[in-house]
Amino acid sequence: MKRRNFLKIPAFAGLAYMVRGLPIRAYAQSPLLQAITRQTQATGRVLVLIQLNGGNDGLNTIVPLDQYSALSGLRSNVMVSESKILSLSGIQNTGMHPAMEDIRNMYNGGLVNIVQGVGYANPNFSHFRSTDIWTTGSDADQNLSTGWLGRYLDLEYPGYPTGYPNNDMPDPPAIQIGTGISNVLQGSAINMGYAIANVNSFYDLVNNSVGPAPNTAAGHELTFIRNIAQQTEGYTSIIQQATSLNTNQGSYPVNNPLADQLKIVAQLIAGGLQTSIYVVSLGGFDTHANQTEGTYNESGPHAALLRQLSEAVSAFFTDLQGHGIDQRVTAMTFSEFGRRIKSNQSGGTDHGSAAPLMVFGPNVNPRIIGHNPVISPDTTVNDNIPMQFDYRSVYASVLTDWFGITPQAVNGVLMHDYPILPIFRENSATAVEEITGSISAADMLGQNYPNPFSRTATVSFTSKGGTVTLQIFDISGRLVRTVLQKDYIPGRHEVAIDRSGLAAGNYLYRLTNGSDQATKKMIIID
Repeated sequence: MKRRNFLKIPAFAGLAYMVRGLPIRAYAQSPLLQAITRQTQATGRVLVLIQLNGGNDGLNTIVPLDQYSALSGLRSNVMVSESKILSLSGIQNTGMHPAMEDIRNMYNGGLVNIVQGVGYANPNFSHFRSTDIWTTGSDADQNLSTGWLGRYLDLEYPGYPTGYPNNDMPDPPAIQIGTGISNVLQGSAINMGYAIANVNSFYDLVNNSVGPAPNTAAGHELTFIRNIAQQTEGYTSIIQQATSLNTNQGSYPVNNPLADQLKIVAQLIAGGLQTSIYVVSLGGFDTHANQTEGTYNESGPHAALLRQLSEAVSAFFTDLQGHGIDQRVTAMTFSEFGRRIKSNQSGGTDHGSAAPLMVFGPNVNPRIIGHNPVISPDTTVNDNIPMQFDYRSVYASVLTDWFGITPQAVNGVLMHDYPILPIFRENSATAVEEITGSISAADMLGQNYPNPFSRTATVSFTSKGGTVTLQIFDISGRLVRTVLQKDYIPGRHEVAIDRSGLAAGNYLYRLTNGSDQATKKMIIID
């Protein structure tokens, strides 16, 4: 076996353990997951990735009502009736597919954040390649052998897989439930993109030991594979114990494969597992033909999938809430691409580019980030939804504001400084709210509006009299601009911030007035 081929062997194996007939695979240790797990032990935070395999039709999921007239002429054979589209509280021009009533109710209850137009530059319309891009965090013309959640200074953890699990790290850092394997957790030292199934011939499960490798050129590699298999099997009893500790399950819809997976996730979290990342999936979104049912566009395969997604996610968070652990969990959808604006003659939609992405949980900022796409009546079959936000900005926001990973580490993982989006509420892991002095947080310094902004933003503040200084710092703490330094009379004031000369990215702005000081975070986008 050549070394370069051996390094493509995944550092995780399928557990010899099933929960309700679904295989559970435990992902191996990587430094980033180690860091996230340490944060999870302190905060208990969990991320659930919901992969919508096949490329979800975003235009029929989050419907731009202000573009309905143009859309109805371009996709009459798949577009749902305007009167059936579900309204969103406080939103006039955007609605949801009628099959998504449960998620609509979650949105109205403050549990859903929607990011419009998520994608990447120069989109690739191959399922395999685009999935690879999304799971590795690469550019369209870049090939990476590591997943975005599997990358991080592996030199800090030499010797893996020897010694895992252990007392400090008894649980698998990440678990995928179901039959598919995502590349999102490929390690930085070895490619973890493939599952090892039927590994009994590589180790002695009964004795919990690794048998001697044959005296061949590949003997060391075989020993390593056996060590990996044994390490993974070591998680079996941990998962069994967590499952047995939580038998009080919530109510989930039947005949719903995503609900079956999320039910297990809830059971493991409630059972005390410290695992910080779960990956689940729902397939069937490659709707090239017969996307709807006959002339009734509110039903059919796509509607059935959206209903499964909606009911499963709602049941999952209701279950978590019943256990008092919903505050610890965030879930996020992603799909390899959206669909074309114009439908095809087969009653379906072809591979597209950008699409909405949804984030769920009590800690999300309940709003829509971005705007509805503008649809021209002259759109052709080759036209796509333009990208508004790079998908890695969503990843950066999750790593920074949910898991509390340092900006330097996030930049290392994603290999670029991507803007942080306001997906989470201000009580997220790294929300900046530094206030010292006699004036309250709300009165001292307001959040810049809009945020993010591309040209100018307005900041309100309260002066107690005397010199007021407003400065902007980059994420490393380097002063990049002094916006103002002048005397103000006591009272409320406003100042405009012009981004001229400032690159897109994350910044801090600090107000100083005598002994009072306040700092907040702002985001500049192109």
